[in-house]
Amino acid sequence: MSCLSLALGASAAAQVDADMVAKRRLFAPVGPGLKQIREGADGKIYVLASPSPGLVVYSREARRLMTMREAAALPEAALAEAKASGEVLVQYGEDCDVDPDGTIYVADRASNSVQVYSSDGKHLRSVSVNGPLAVAALPEGEVAVATLRQPALVTVFDRNSRLVREFGSSEQLTERADLNRYLNIGNLATDAQGHLYYGFAYFPEPTVRQFDRFGYAAGDLRYQSLDVLQVATAVRHEIEKQERRGDPPRFKQVMTAMGVDKSTGEVWIAMGSTLLRFDKEGNRRSMYRLYTPQNARLEANAIVVEKDRLIIGGDPAGVFEFERLDKK
Repeated sequence: MSCLSLALGASAAAQVDADMVAKRRLFAPVGPGLKQIREGADGKIYVLASPSPGLVVYSREARRLMTMREAAALPEAALAEAKASGEVLVQYGEDCDVDPDGTIYVADRASNSVQVYSSDGKHLRSVSVNGPLAVAALPEGEVAVATLRQPALVTVFDRNSRLVREFGSSEQLTERADLNRYLNIGNLATDAQGHLYYGFAYFPEPTVRQFDRFGYAAGDLRYQSLDVLQVATAVRHEIEKQERRGDPPRFKQVMTAMGVDKSTGEVWIAMGSTLLRFDKEGNRRSMYRLYTPQNARLEANAIVVEKDRLIIGGDPAGVFEFERLDKK
């Protein structure tokens, strides 16, 4: 994917291809605290909502298969019982992913670690990481982690929890080091070819950077159309204001969710209730507005792209199934 600036004309920029109304809600009552939705190679769906109910695994037909609880959601007596039984609980899950073998990775922000579990929920190991915010499973048992603390965007650990490489340089948006690192926080996703996608959550112009698994960057997808100009200008003004004041960084996310079609490499990003689809060359192909079945706007924070449907969730609205209008 080459470095692209997607500049559209005024009429094209403002155009929404369709309103996308959800067919049904999935996995109720999950919604409040929703952090991530992932799909396993076997079609199972992994839904993380923190602190409750934790990580829940569902069949493709939305039947609950397994629940992995979080310590922060348990009353004192239940927590004591879990510890006595030897159950290893996530303290507070920030993100999750699953590899083709069903191994589960949970970014546990409260315990400064990535917790690794077998497909049946047995705790395998902990990877020590300061403040993990995003995880992605890579081939050969490796796991990629994004944090706020490391200078590099991505840190990779092997199956023995050893740090094996770091890559990705922060973009320079401000002279303040702490503010600049905050603005470079991102989400992670992968495709079937082992590419890693880093979606910058706070960039003024929504940006996704693609790497191969070894850290070589293939380029950026950067959405710079006129319809995001007002948002981008406001974010840049806020950056300047916080830089002058010296306040702790505090921004609203611009890119609220990212999903990748694993088979094609197409990238889907959400900006609140607006959903955009890009082909693997970085060309914008579709723009939709997201609605629940009750016609309420859905502010997306998690996306799974399947061949025949989209699974999109928002906190606290819940998780919903959408038809892929681009396939009609």
